Amino acid sequence: MPTWGEILKELQASRAPSGSGPDFDGVRRGYLQSVYKYTGRPLILYASAWLSAAAARPDDLQITLADVQGFMEVLSNVEGTELDLIIHSPGGSAEAAESIVEYLRQRFTHIRVFVPLAAMSAATMVALAADEIILGQHSQLGPIDPQFIIQTPEGPRSAPAKAILNQFNQAKMECKDPQNLPAWLPILRSYAPGLLNQCQNSRELAARMVESWLTRYMLQGRAAAADEARRIADWFSDYDEFQSHGRRVGVELASQQGLCIKPLEEDDDTQDLILSVHHATMHTFAQTPALKIIENHLGRSWVLLGGMGAAPPPQVSPLPPNRAERRRQQKKR
Repeated sequence: MPTWGEILKELQASRAPSGSGPDFDGVRRGYLQSVYKYTGRPLILYASAWLSAAAARPDDLQITLADVQGFMEVLSNVEGTELDLIIHSPGGSAEAAESIVEYLRQRFTHIRVFVPLAAMSAATMVALAADEIILGQHSQLGPIDPQFIIQTPEGPRSAPAKAILNQFNQAKMECKDPQNLPAWLPILRSYAPGLLNQCQNSRELAARMVESWLTRYMLQGRAAAADEARRIADWFSDYDEFQSHGRRVGVELASQQGLCIKPLEEDDDTQDLILSVHHATMHTFAQTPALKIIENHLGRSWVLLGGMGAAPPPQVSPLPPNRAERRRQQKKR
């Protein structure tokens, strides 16, 4: 199996067309093409530098509505009704995840998701909208309970919606004793109007999205699909069960919930190719300004670049004509 170090050596031996350094794009795209040649299924990579770009803005690393534009770009020259999707993401907006899922499911009748390392939070939601999920022994999904950014005197703080609700209930109980009010007032002042309702509604929305997708896709055809989907969605959104938004859901635990999970180690060739894509992508993030990459097996990509301050507009790779352009050329002939 190619390791992180072996892919690094391959990159160091390569030369970019400009001659300015390793050919990060060429090596990564080469492995994406190799996956396609082996499986025969169109392939999309969706990954962000969330494990390496500590100074980047959260929105540049998380799932946002802008990513839909990236998927539109990389799907513009992809044909067929089946899709393989490689996901490496910390999550982000549940509403943006919904837009991505609905767009992909309108295009493809069968979607297979590969998680080479981690697809957390809203990225787990996207994975649960697939027909099957491929996880390695080292891979993980995570809870889908929504996170909220709370502005405090010490700066913004992130907290799970259920933790906010639990804390408010705790405050109500403890503040029955007036002596506890001075300790609670600084915390309660940070609760903006409508926050508690938003927490409850967001929790219910995330669970219902996943329940609907599981019923329509992964669990379709099972005798008790709706009941099973509701149970699984509620389990993934149960903060009291996980007690941490970053808690690991590995291949065995995910399988125990009744999901259609397959181990990445089941096929050595697939494992080698998927992990090679992942390692090449991680090296790209570590040694270039790239913060997010959405890319297909044909080399068409949408890349968000970082730097000082806000990230510049995403870069789109030049490629041969897409389907519409090919049709125009055929008419001219």
